[in-house]
Amino acid sequence: MMNSRIAVVTVALSVMATAACFGANPHVGTWKVNESKSKEGMDMGKTNTVTYAEKKDQLQVTVDGKAYKAKGNLAWDMMAYKAAGDRAYDITAMKGGKVTWTGRSTVSADGKSRTLNISGTGADGKKFKAKIVYDKA
Repeated sequence: MMNSRIAVVTVALSVMATAACFGANPHVGTWKVNESKSKEGMDMGKTNTVTYAEKKDQLQVTVDGKAYKAKGNLAWDMMAYKAAGDRAYDITAMKGGKVTWTGRSTVSADGKSRTLNISGTGADGKKFKAKIVYDKA
């Protein structure tokens, strides 16, 4: 369960390193999962609320009211980010130089929802996909 939750939390935490690349970030704010529109993979934990806040040249990410540190994460040891337009970014997670999962976080044009699509291979070797839709709180 803990490794499953890490994958979702990881994506949220990963944004911290990319804030400087995006300027005014549409991800800033509090997002609540819209369960009726989401499809989480078997290897994914459940995250109900994610809050992005600007802190100097980074974003602070709080998941379900608790801040999680990325250090010591068993699912990945490196992340690569690439802007994908004004409202999205792509993430590539790697462990030991090997890609373990990829994803894209996209904020809708009206700024009222955010969709996170991820797919990859879990620590157990099984492939997974997840689509998590958040509504702006």
